[in-house]
Amino acid sequence: MTQLRLSNTLSGDTEVFEPLDDDRVLLYVCGLTVSDDPHLGHARTWVSFDVLHRYLEYKGYDVEHVENVTDVDDKIIRRAEEEGKTAGEVAARYAEQVYDDMVALNLRRVDVRPHVTEHVDDIVRMVERLVERGYAYEAEDGVYFDVSEFDAYGKLSGQRVDQLEQGEEGTTKEAPEDFALWKLADGEAPDEEPTWESPWGEGRPGWHIECSAMSTTHLGETIDIHGGGRDLVFPHHENEIAQTEAATGEEFTRYWLHVGSLRVDDEKMSSSLGNFWTVHEALEEYDANEIRGFLLGTRYTKPQRFTRDALDDGAARWERLRNGYRTCEEAMDSEEARAKETDGALRDATEEAREAFVEAMDDDLNTPEALAALDGIVDAVNAEVEEPPYDYAGLFCAWRALDELAGDVLGFDFSRDGDTARVVGSVLALREEMRDEGEYETADALRDALEDAGAEVQDTDDGATYRL
Repeated sequence: MTQLRLSNTLSGDTEVFEPLDDDRVLLYVCGLTVSDDPHLGHARTWVSFDVLHRYLEYKGYDVEHVENVTDVDDKIIRRAEEEGKTAGEVAARYAEQVYDDMVALNLRRVDVRPHVTEHVDDIVRMVERLVERGYAYEAEDGVYFDVSEFDAYGKLSGQRVDQLEQGEEGTTKEAPEDFALWKLADGEAPDEEPTWESPWGEGRPGWHIECSAMSTTHLGETIDIHGGGRDLVFPHHENEIAQTEAATGEEFTRYWLHVGSLRVDDEKMSSSLGNFWTVHEALEEYDANEIRGFLLGTRYTKPQRFTRDALDDGAARWERLRNGYRTCEEAMDSEEARAKETDGALRDATEEAREAFVEAMDDDLNTPEALAALDGIVDAVNAEVEEPPYDYAGLFCAWRALDELAGDVLGFDFSRDGDTARVVGSVLALREEMRDEGEYETADALRDALEDAGAEVQDTDDGATYRL
């Protein structure tokens, strides 16, 4: 039997996974700064760690999964100024969209979803400890981590301190590589900017310290797996290691996992570049299962190209799985399925596919190969139903394998209709046309029909959205 191996950025190798506790895994994933709608690049990270969570449970572990929400940040404050709202209003709006999109993509719920604004006291205590231990210093505009005091700095990213150029203009820190732990409020800052009292004055947390405080608060000083997008390796995760290990004196994280970026025309899909497709927009044209089929078609560690053709391939991948699953169910429920009929080929193919699936997933979550293994089950089912009578027990084994491996592990939801997104999207588009033409009664009737069918419609400044 193979063992689960994971690509550990800390060592640069693929290592056998050995958690601190034989039965439990502590998992922390860096969540979003809620200053914009989540896009498919974010969804790729979500789905990757969702599958990791699911597979660890399949392997028998109890997973404690924490994913934070950064609801105070420079980006949020800038967006609030642009929209003429408070930072809290902006954060709440985009956080709600994150939650809706996570549900729509059939993500397993995390155990704890901490918000930065509810952990400021924990953050202040950690900064105090760093100051007491000589790893941080107070400056005119805040408190900074002294990178020169942490000898292991760079062990995750390979960055050397003498090569770093991460200085911020207008700060009073002592060295360009030092980073903010606490930012003092600017006397000219708008009243809406969120601030808190601290031993150093009124202000707010720096970005990096947030995850260290929330992780140690909910999971303890040392965790098994810490993850996020590849772009977080430096400086965010490097700084997390430095400040957490300086504060606790213990190893922070044993396995660092990073998801490759989603690429658009050789550039990373990014809100700042404006080259993104939001999760909501994608769900108007594609079913959540089709999007998952696309995202799992490339290994999580590698960059993935975003194109419509690639999304269509993901849709076809899901359709094949769905059709195989339905064929299996229909055959089992037919008069031609017999208790004493035996097809060794079907049973053997299912068992071989299970073994191949586990071997692929143990190989650093090789989802493309795992999907290929499931194709073997679909092929065997299709061969079984070519000529009755059918082997009921064999079909049941195949059905259960698809349900467990494609459903429970890879997160496909066989209860969803793959055409729902397109149908609802088309009706909403027609409703919008009716409204533009002044046909409000027809538009209202279309909305009522959707809601009667279980699609809750909400009109926003950016257009109509729905939730099943």
